[in-house]
Amino acid sequence: MLEFFMPMRRVPTVTHQQKQVRVVNGRPQFYEPAALKDARARLMAALHPHRPAAPLAGPLRLVAKWCFAPGQHKSGSWRTTRPDTDNLDKLLKDCMTAEGFWRDDAQVASEICEKFWAEPSGIYIRVEELEGGE
Repeated sequence: MLEFFMPMRRVPTVTHQQKQVRVVNGRPQFYEPAALKDARARLMAALHPHRPAAPLAGPLRLVAKWCFAPGQHKSGSWRTTRPDTDNLDKLLKDCMTAEGFWRDDAQVASEICEKFWAEPSGIYIRVEELEGGE
C-alpha cells in the first residue's frame, strides 16, 4: 500500500477534459492549453517523490481526496462545484502512470474520489493492491 499527502497551495482545477483541438491541413490536432500543461507539471512534480521503486502490479484501488482551500466555505465540508471528480481523477491517473506508479491506469479496478473544502489544501492519495487479479 502507498499512502501520502501532497500539500498544494493551489490544487489544480484544470482537467484532462480541457484539451483543445485545432485543424491543420485538414487534420485534427489535439493539444494542451497552457493552464492544463501547468496543472500536469505541478501534479507530476508533487507525485515524483512518492513514486514506488517499481510499478505496482495487478488490480489496484485508488483513493484520492482533493482538499481545496476553503476561503469562505467551512473547512471539512463537501465541495459540490466543478470540477467533477471523474475529470480530476483522469488527469491524476495519467500523471501517476507517467510517474511509474503502475504500468497502465487500467489496473485501477476500484476508485474512491472525494473533494472537500479543507485546510491544509492538497491531495491525499492511497493506492492498495487488491486480491484476485487475473
